[in-house]
Amino acid sequence: MKNRKTYDLAYSSCPNDTFIFKGIARHLIDTRGMDFNIVLEDVETLNQNAAKAAYDITKLSFAALGNLLDKYALLRTGAALGIGCGPLIISLPNRALDDKRDDNRECTPGKQVIAVPGLGTTAYHLFRFYMADLFPKVETTIIPMPFERVMPAVMRKEADFGVIIHEGRFVYQDMNLEKQADLGQWWEDKTSLPIPLGCIAVKRSMDPARALAIQTLIGESIDHGFLHPTLGAEYIREYAQEMKADVIQQHIGLYVNEFSKDMGDRGTTAVTTFFEYAARAGLMKISPHPLFACPKGAR
Repeated sequence: MKNRKTYDLAYSSCPNDTFIFKGIARHLIDTRGMDFNIVLEDVETLNQNAAKAAYDITKLSFAALGNLLDKYALLRTGAALGIGCGPLIISLPNRALDDKRDDNRECTPGKQVIAVPGLGTTAYHLFRFYMADLFPKVETTIIPMPFERVMPAVMRKEADFGVIIHEGRFVYQDMNLEKQADLGQWWEDKTSLPIPLGCIAVKRSMDPARALAIQTLIGESIDHGFLHPTLGAEYIREYAQEMKADVIQQHIGLYVNEFSKDMGDRGTTAVTTFFEYAARAGLMKISPHPLFACPKGAR
């Protein structure tokens, strides 16, 4: 067909993303003349590639988006915000964030070594906010790594603590690890807002009408996923890091919610508040560019 346009669409292999996009990826819905070249990567790789404007449409940490608003603009669909879904700080048993002991440690004495799932992630930013609020005198050494390596690094004593995301919050106890803090709960207590984790953004150069069509399409893919949960289920399982079926469902139930369909005013306030915290912490500058690719209420 003439005038068909192919867009690079990048998102993570996590069940919330594959659930959201399975309608598009498996051609279960009408894409209205748009074709998509789909790329799956871990979220920190997506953040880093977005800095090079690698994809037309991409999943990003909100923390990364805040520093890339000259290149990308936010869509109102496909985001991961919510209550009770934030990153956790975990450790081996009987540890504390202000513990100065260095016995039996393979890490730097006198500093807490923290494994984080990338310096561009919302999880790392929340960790920084949390430590500045409650443990401002604790010195840390940060080791960024892919999210699936964080818990093994703590178990091998390569790090004292780890900041875990995604399915980690459902399985850390099975690995004899202990929760030290719930960063999402801290955020909710401080702001009374949902925690902004990840989002879908399009290149700022994209025509607003086309961005709106893609935003609408993602919403339809989400609707289709809820109406037909078994269709395309093998697509989710294929990329689910060997997760058990019940963990996959917990993951989807937690991260795909009303904010995924439409961020709304409360979700928008959560994002702008997060950006303000990050600016005060010196982690980003407030951008002069509009946040969204499409005007509110556009159809």
